[in-house]
Amino acid sequence: MLSSVSLPGLLLVFIAAAAAVWFAGIKLSDTTDVLSEHLGLGQALGGLIFLAIATNLPEVAIISSAAVSQNLGIAIGNILGGIAIQTVVLVVLDIFGVKGRYPLTYWAASLDLVLEGVLVMAILMVVVMGTQVPSWLIFGRVDPGSILILVLWVVGIWLIGKARTDLPWHEAGDAPGGQEEPHGMAKTKKMQDARDKGISIRHSAAVFAVSAAVTLVAGVVLEESGKKIAGDIGMTGVLFGSTFLAAATALPEVSTGLASVRLGDYKLAVSDIFGGNAFLPVLFLLAGLLSGVAPLPQAHNTDIYLTGLGGVLTSVYIYGLIFRRRLRVLRMGVDSLIVLVLYVIGIVGLIAVAHG
Repeated sequence: MLSSVSLPGLLLVFIAAAAAVWFAGIKLSDTTDVLSEHLGLGQALGGLIFLAIATNLPEVAIISSAAVSQNLGIAIGNILGGIAIQTVVLVVLDIFGVKGRYPLTYWAASLDLVLEGVLVMAILMVVVMGTQVPSWLIFGRVDPGSILILVLWVVGIWLIGKARTDLPWHEAGDAPGGQEEPHGMAKTKKMQDARDKGISIRHSAAVFAVSAAVTLVAGVVLEESGKKIAGDIGMTGVLFGSTFLAAATALPEVSTGLASVRLGDYKLAVSDIFGGNAFLPVLFLLAGLLSGVAPLPQAHNTDIYLTGLGGVLTSVYIYGLIFRRRLRVLRMGVDSLIVLVLYVIGIVGLIAVAHG
C-alpha cells in the first residue's frame, strides 16, 4: 500500500502512526493499571506477565510485522535499540518530571529496582551469547538463546515480585529518605480517580480493548512506513529500527513515566522502564516463530554493539540507585547526565560501526 507514496507522504504517515501509538499507548497504560488494581493482580507472576505484554504492545506489533515480512534487521534493531532509548527516557523523567533538589535515583532508590536492572543486564548477556550459537543447535525456528531469555525473564520477574513483598533487608530494601509512599501507589491513585469520575470497570476494559487495537494497527503502520523511509534515505533497517522507530515506540513511556513521577511514584517510573527493557528480548522468540528463522544467530555487529550500549546505560542507573548522589547538573542527576552523554557517543559509534 505504501510502495507508491513519496518520501514526504511516508514521513507524514510515520508521524501520524507515532502520534496514534503515543495517545493509544497512554490510554492503554492507564487502563492496564486500573484493570490490574481492580483484578488484584498485584505482584503475582501472571499479573506481571500481563502488564509486561500489555504495555509493550507497540513493540509487539512492530516486531511481529517485521518478522512476518522477513525484515529481521528492523525487528532486532527495534528490540535492542528500544532498550537503549527507553533507558534514556529516565533522563527525560529526571529533567522534566522530578521537582525539588534531588534527582530521580535518589528518590527511587530501592533494592528491588537494582534487581530489575541486574535482570536487564543478565538478559542482555544471554542475547550476546545467543548470537554465537551454531546452526546445529537450532531446533526448528527456535534457538537456545531465545528459550533461555524467556525462562530467565519469567524467573526474574517472579523473584522481583517476591522481593517487593518479602525482601529480608532493613525496611524491605527501601532507602531512607526516599519515596514516601509505597511502590505502585500511582496505580492506586488512577484507580481511585476512575472511581471518583464514575468510570466503570466495563468502560475501562472497553477503552483498553480499543487502545490495544489502535496500538497494534499503528505499530504495523510504523514498521511498514519506517521500512520504506529507511530504504528511500539509504539507512539500514538496524539503524532505523534502533533510533527513529525505537524512539516512536518509547513515546508512551515518556508520558506515563512523567505522570508517575509527578504523582510522587518515582519507583514505578523506573520500574516500568527496567521492566519493559527486560521484556523486549523475549520478543526474539516471537520473531523467530513468525519469520521461520531464529533471529539471534542472524544478528550483525551493530546488534551486538546495541546490546552492549543498553547494558552500559543500565549499569549507570544501577550505580545511581545504589549511591544516591544528591547533586543535580542541568536539572538532572549525575547518572542521567552520564547516560545522556554515553547515549549520544554510542549512537555516533553505531553509525561508524554500521558503515565501517
